[in-house]
Amino acid sequence: MRNRPMIAPLSVYILVCAGMLTLSATAHAQRFAPPPPPTMEEPPPGVDNTARESELPPEFRRQPVFYRTEHPVGTIIVNTADRFLYLVQPNNTALRYGVGVGRDGFQWGGTHRISRKAEWPDWTPPPEMIERQPYLPRWMAGGPGNPMGAAALYIGATVYRIHGTNAPQTIGQSVSSGCFRLVNDDAIDLYHRVPVGTKVVVQHQ
Repeated sequence: MRNRPMIAPLSVYILVCAGMLTLSATAHAQRFAPPPPPTMEEPPPGVDNTARESELPPEFRRQPVFYRTEHPVGTIIVNTADRFLYLVQPNNTALRYGVGVGRDGFQWGGTHRISRKAEWPDWTPPPEMIERQPYLPRWMAGGPGNPMGAAALYIGATVYRIHGTNAPQTIGQSVSSGCFRLVNDDAIDLYHRVPVGTKVVVQHQ
């Protein structure tokens, strides 16, 4: 009697095919899924939330840390993944500041220099931001409710800045259109530590 080839039941083939279709659909969904929303809703401009600075988590408070880098003392390094800004200090140390960063689709990396500094700057949203958010004011005077906060460091010829905020609860979040925000006390501290011309390295992985 000849050996007959084993034939798997029809139900097995159906299950295998169903599994392959599921995997294919999952991969397709992952490939074309829209970017995730901001990790926190952006508070409206003009509202002063600076009293919430006391709620800042300990890890996002300004503090000296061990930090080894090839960049010289005085360099500002922003790590968008970790949500920290480092001001390089001597002896493998840095001052670490908690920051809010750009939401997905608005994060970037590169090397520039501080081109200008301002205390309690006015805010003029760039045209790209107005196009995305037409309800924003076209101009706002400096003050506690201004999204630019108490101080701003302008990054090269870009539209991006390192600045304070009227919403300290957004530190550690990805909510901005590409700027880096600190609580006002930290923005003032950094403002007085670095001159125009300071090197800024934005690390984005």
